[in-house]
Amino acid sequence: MNPRQAAESCHRAVQSLQGTWSRGIPHGRCLHSSRRAYAVALPSIAHGPPPSAPLPGPAQYLERITRRQERARTHDQSDTARPAQKKRFWKDVSVQEVHEGYQILLDRRPVRTPAKNVLTVPKNKSQLASAIALEWDLLTTGHQALKHHFIPLTSLVSRAESIRDADHAQDASIREEVVQLLMTYLDTDTTLCWAPQSAHQEETQDDGSSGRARSLRHLQKESARRLITFLTYWVWPGVEIHYVAEGDGIVPESQPRETKDVIRGWINGLEPYDLAGLERAAIAGKSLLIAARLVAEWSTELRRHARLDGDQEPSSRFGAEEAAEAASLEVRWQTGMWGEVEDTHDVEKEDLLRQFGSVVLLISGD
Repeated sequence: MNPRQAAESCHRAVQSLQGTWSRGIPHGRCLHSSRRAYAVALPSIAHGPPPSAPLPGPAQYLERITRRQERARTHDQSDTARPAQKKRFWKDVSVQEVHEGYQILLDRRPVRTPAKNVLTVPKNKSQLASAIALEWDLLTTGHQALKHHFIPLTSLVSRAESIRDADHAQDASIREEVVQLLMTYLDTDTTLCWAPQSAHQEETQDDGSSGRARSLRHLQKESARRLITFLTYWVWPGVEIHYVAEGDGIVPESQPRETKDVIRGWINGLEPYDLAGLERAAIAGKSLLIAARLVAEWSTELRRHARLDGDQEPSSRFGAEEAAEAASLEVRWQTGMWGEVEDTHDVEKEDLLRQFGSVVLLISGD
């Protein structure tokens, strides 16, 4: 087909299409069913020529140059400071016994608290001092010492020492702040919030010990019952603790005023190290009951009042592992049903053990 024949064929196709539309028959399917609306051209009301395009002034160039110079200067400073972070400024870590207790020495310099005071561990906590020394010996850079998750025991002891210094200065602000924070966990305690009695929550799982299938709600009730039985008999005698999330509601029920008064008085009367440990455990496990159970079990001051009789079964002892299991009961039940997410659930489990283990080291004695 030559070019002339191709042009005539195209012309005939256009004429056929125009005839089809003139008869009201659409040639193809519309992409939408909405009504067609033609554009309405509005009259131009502007007068005069259009404005000229804006031109950059010399001040803008100067600001851009200044920003680039500042960015380059900051980059150079970070490069010069980076090699200093590659190594620590001490070689050896040791524990020195003094009259007040134990001090941790970096070469010959003692470790200090954020308040610039020398960190001194009480004499009845030599294991805690050794653990802090190991904590500093594992650091590879001086920059790591500024991060609390690298030195959890050091930060815990610093917190306890700050509470003790405030008590000696008759400053109750820090203690009142801790008490107020801990009391907020009572009405939303993890162990007192149970799974609702719904059809989709009635899935059961073998508990592994008795071979019986138990629901999540049943396991939560059993764990809360053991905690409440111990605390209301050995720590807070006669106190009534209610379940704050009974049913399908999401608004927790507040505990009785008498219960809050007794627990607030007990917290306010704790020693500085016990109070700092209770704060760390409650924040880690989102539960005041688990934290109180752990402190009552391992505190040097409260041990003779909180422990059960000598014929107590070893399985009822409450350590870091038991506290972590009670705090992560729902997570463990869900992962047992649906599987574990790598680098998420296993990391959270180890972090809980680290947090509760640091509390045990803090409050226990030799």
